[in-house]
Amino acid sequence: MSSEIVPRTAVALGIADPVERARAELKAALFAIEEKANVPKRIGDVVDEQVVAARRFARANPTGAAAAVAGVAAVVGLAVWGIVRLYTR
Repeated sequence: MSSEIVPRTAVALGIADPVERARAELKAALFAIEEKANVPKRIGDVVDEQVVAARRFARANPTGAAAAVAGVAAVVGLAVWGIVRLYTR
């Protein structure tokens, strides 16, 4: 067996025994299904990536980050105000 790291969703090359190869293929297929079906984990990974990107942007451009936060707060405030106004009418 080689010292290369094989992803959980891949089958290592060079497995001569057909039974071991079938087991490896089944294991890889089950891991692939688990990764594809685990939506909360996938969403969490995307959120983590976006947080890292936002922090990088805030470090590189603090004024732009402050303006973005103020803009988002204004949009959310206007949306809540509009919803409450529609509800109370």
